[in-house]
Formats: sequence, structure tokens, C-alpha cells
Amino acid sequence: MKNARLPPLVALRAFDAVGRRQSIRSAGDELAVSHTVVSRHLRNLEEWLGVKLIEARGRGVVLTAEGTRYHEQIGRAFEAIARATADLRPAAQRKLVIWCFPGLANRRLLVHLPELEALLPEWEIFLHPTLARSDLVGGEADAEVIYTDRTESTDGVRTELLACPRVFPVVSPTFMARYPGIGTISDLLRLPLIHEESTDQWDRWFSLAGTAAPHPLSGPRLWHAHLAIEAARLGQGVALANELLVEEDLKTGALIEIIPSDIRFWGYYLRAPAERWNESAMVALRSWLQGLSLRPEPHADR
Repeated sequence: MKNARLPPLVALRAFDAVGRRQSIRSAGDELAVSHTVVSRHLRNLEEWLGVKLIEARGRGVVLTAEGTRYHEQIGRAFEAIARATADLRPAAQRKLVIWCFPGLANRRLLVHLPELEALLPEWEIFLHPTLARSDLVGGEADAEVIYTDRTESTDGVRTELLACPRVFPVVSPTFMARYPGIGTISDLLRLPLIHEESTDQWDRWFSLAGTAAPHPLSGPRLWHAHLAIEAARLGQGVALANELLVEEDLKTGALIEIIPSDIRFWGYYLRAPAERWNESAMVALRSWLQGLSLRPEPHADR
């Protein structure tokens, strides 16, 4: 029988994710649903409660005072459920949940995943591609690999820089043939540029290259790095890529570095709960990542 005292669980999960991410779209990535579905769940929950829980703020959302108070209690409830589930699950069903930015997961880690499984034969490996950040202390994931400009260790989370790869523009050979005579960074401004979520990466790249770019830059926005790279491989324009994501494409000639450069602005970081940093599974994970040549390089912005 339906419990009239409780709102729908799916709406509570959506609200909990939005409260942690401060973003409806990021919450959708975490829950593997569209942002419109998350918005609908939030409206339903607010109608059920008769209380306003969130409000728009810039490009994201923030919790109202009532929403903050409610989210704290909901979060504790979900943590209690997670602990009860972990206590009940047989020890043999050990799981290692790794959140990772989609580009690295798709183009670098996936092909080598059997090697990690061989290192941890008694563990079930879950590789979760997402742009969302995990609540590591709350047990949402065991570890995450993120791509960011800077992140620090805290009392509850250890952080390790894995690599700070070079970032450069790439095109397909067929695209290169259609646009001969490209020799300078300024020449790129007359080509179709492919973006991820926004034009921010191209804006930053041109700035670090010492070239003034018009605002806003034009071109399609494909949200994820691996989609932008695939569009470039299909000859649709120029994408920004880092060397970890296109190493094989450069070797095979599927992509070409159109303008030589040495620009680095973000790094890949491994993050995991501090109390678990030296556990055997985490040691194996770090060893696996290091074996993929994710080597730290000098950080251009430091």
C-alpha cells in the first residue's frame, strides 16, 4: 500500500543529487536521466511538500533555506540506507566503483579495463563515465578521476595528480586537405571550431597561445570531449584534444595536430577517501593508472 507520509523515492533521489551538485544537469548525469526528468521530479516534490526547495542562481541552482534543512535530513537518510546495504551484502561481492570523466573513460581507460580486473580478480569493477563529482566521503564512489585546473587533498579525501597533458587542436586528414595553408594560430579563427559544453576551453587556449579571439566563438557544442574528438575525426571541424585522448588517433593518422604547440592548463587527478588510500584495491588502482602512462608533467598554470 502506498505510504502517504512519504513522497516518491525517485523524486527524493533527484532532490538529493541536485542538492549535492548544485546543478540540475549534473544531477541528471549522475542519475543517468535527462535534466528535464530531474526538473519534473523536483516540481513534483515541491508540489507534494507545498514548499519551495530550490531557486535559480546564475547557470545553476541553490537550495532555499527550507531546501537546505530538508536536504541535510534526506542526505543522512540515504547514507543510513547505504550503510545498511553494505553491512548486509556478502563480503564476496566486493565492488570497486570508479567515477571518471567520459573522455578519459571512453578513449583511454576502457580498452585497458581487463588489466585492472586481472589485478583485482575478486572485485567487481564499475567504471562510471560522468561529469558529476562524487561524494567520496559519503560512499557514493570508491574513487574518481577528474579533469580540472586544481584540486587539493582534504581531511577526508586524498588527491594525486596523474597527468597534466598537452592540449592542442586536431583535425582529420580530409579536413586538412579542404583547408590548405593553415600555418598560424590566427588561421584557426577562420575554421569551424568544435566545442564541448561551452566555448571556455577554446577561449582559454587562444588566450594562453597569445591570440585574441572574438567573443563569442561560433561552432557546435557537443558537451563531452570524446564527442568533440569524434566529430573532428569525421571531418566536421577542429577540436581541442589532449594527448592522452588522441594518442592512438595520432599514431594511426586518423587525426592530425594542425598547429604545433605546448599548452597545458588542466590535469587529471585521482581522488579517493583518505582512510582507504592504502587499501589493496586502491593501491592496485593507482598502479593500473600509472601503468597507462598517466605521468605528471609540469603544470603550466602553477
